Amino acid sequence: MRVLIFGDVHGNLIALEKMLQVAGPEADMVISHGDVVNYGPWSNECVQLLESVECTCLMGNHETYYIEGSYPGENKVAKAFFSHCYPRFSQKELITAWGNAVEVGDFQVQHTVNNQYVFPDTDIDELQLERNYIIGHSHHQFAATSAEGKKLINTGSVGQNRKWINVINYVLYDTISTEVSLESVVYNVDLVLDKMRQEGYPSICLEYYQQKKRL
Repeated sequence: MRVLIFGDVHGNLIALEKMLQVAGPEADMVISHGDVVNYGPWSNECVQLLESVECTCLMGNHETYYIEGSYPGENKVAKAFFSHCYPRFSQKELITAWGNAVEVGDFQVQHTVNNQYVFPDTDIDELQLERNYIIGHSHHQFAATSAEGKKLINTGSVGQNRKWINVINYVLYDTISTEVSLESVVYNVDLVLDKMRQEGYPSICLEYYQQKKRL
């Protein structure tokens, strides 16, 4: 079985549609590990699209913020995004039904492990992994193996890549061959910025996207 696994869409319908167009036909199963909402201008539409393609959707920290109705951090950029995006969200009933983890093949898929941001330079052994994981949360795509042989795959981000803002990251996992492929595709992020301007996003939010590097 071929499984398409991704996350951190963050309201970016342009990127989500492109990924599904490219990778969807190859997949027998589709899994989102969370953070479909917030930041980008299409949180409602992204949730609805994933529901329509029978995606197994899991909860990320931003879904939790939307369900609870508040952002708990102090980051000024994140607070500005939440203040703009949350009042426009209308799919709370759908995301409340999402689970936290799912097992597929040799991996457990969830948003992150130990509630941490796991980066390419994170010491994987310090995580004390008890199984193989496919996660996201840090918006950086990589694969690592612990000293005890446990595998950790970070899918990267569909909608808000921290390295190249115009690159979509996702994973294709073959449960028969056990091959995990880290995939990426370039998209037109200017379409996202155009929509953000039309919706009157705060300048701090626009600048966040504009200052990111492009491939």
